[in-house]
Amino acid sequence: MSQTRTFFLQRIASPLRWSFVLAAVVAAVAHIPVIAPHLDEAPYMGGLFIALTAGCLALAGAAVVRDSAAVYAAAVVTCGLAVVGYAATRLVAFPMLADDVGNWFEPLGVVSIVSETAVVAISLYVLRQRRPVGTPALASA
Repeated sequence: MSQTRTFFLQRIASPLRWSFVLAAVVAAVAHIPVIAPHLDEAPYMGGLFIALTAGCLALAGAAVVRDSAAVYAAAVVTCGLAVVGYAATRLVAFPMLADDVGNWFEPLGVVSIVSETAVVAISLYVLRQRRPVGTPALASA
């Protein structure tokens, strides 16, 4: 196995792991109440909400078991795309979702965006600081 791949999968044990887990679980739970209505009015979006909910729960579980750079990188992509998707549906009328345009402050939307943004921010911070367990920090000159 290459050193890069090994490093990417090694445990990080970030002190922010539990904040990450909480934010990912909140992001998942915030989507559960809107899945059924979206499956009725815009099935493709309901399906995306199911995938996002499952993905956020899987990321939270993975971080509990073994937080690695791979988990945090996947979280940046997953929750980053969710934030972009939210903004897109507020700016442009999507099929069967035209009523979302301009509705920036829908309560569950705000909860999901805040938690997804927290997941992305924590993940980017951890990735920037990443050092696998047992790897010493570089001494500053």
